[in-house]
Amino acid sequence: MTLLDDLREHRLLGIIRGTDAAASIDTALALADEGVRLFEISLTSADALRVIEQVATRLDGQIQLGAGTVLTPDQVIRVRDAGATYVVTPAVAPSVPAAIEGGIPVLCGALTPTEIVTAVGLGVDAVKIFPASTMGPGYFKDLRAPFPDVPLVPVGGVGADTVPAYLTNGAIAVGVASPLCGDAPDGGDLDGLRLRARSFLEAVWVRA
Repeated sequence: MTLLDDLREHRLLGIIRGTDAAASIDTALALADEGVRLFEISLTSADALRVIEQVATRLDGQIQLGAGTVLTPDQVIRVRDAGATYVVTPAVAPSVPAAIEGGIPVLCGALTPTEIVTAVGLGVDAVKIFPASTMGPGYFKDLRAPFPDVPLVPVGGVGADTVPAYLTNGAIAVGVASPLCGDAPDGGDLDGLRLRARSFLEAVWVRA
C-alpha cells in the first residue's frame, strides 16, 4: 500500500518527539500494541536516528514508519538508511524534491493556499496543514472548494475532541504529537499514553 492509502485507511498518525531515546522507543511499542499503525519519529528527538532504527527493527511489518522534521537532502538519505519509509516536513523544504527524486513518499507541511499549490506541484503524496489549531477545522472546509482532490492532514494541537470535525470537514487523517503522547517520550506515563491512544483511535472513526 502507498502512504496515501495508509493515511486513508488508518486515519491516525502518531508523532513521537522525545528527550529520552529509550522512552521514545517504548512509546512507539506501546502505541503499536494499542493499534496505531502510522508513525512519525521527529528528528528533533534525542538520538532520533537510533530510535528510527530500533522501531523499524522491532515493529517490522506491523507499522508504516516515517521520519519527521526532515529539512535537508542529507537528512532524507540518513532517515532512509535508518529505516524510515516516508518523510514528513513542517514546510516546503529542500528535503521535499530530494525525497521525491529518490522515490520516497512525502507528507509535506504547508499552511496557506500558495504553499499547498507549491507542494502539490512538486509531487508530494499528501499535504500536512501545520499548525492546524491556528486555523481550526473550518479551514479544511474552506480549502476543499479550491483543492477538492488534495489529501490534507491536520497536525499541531489536534485533540481527540476535535478529530471528528477535522475529518468531516475534509481531512483524510490527523497527525498528533503531545495530545497523544504526552510525557511518555520523555520517560513519562505509558498507562496514560495507552488510554489516550484508545481515545484517538475511537475518535478517528466517529463522525461529527
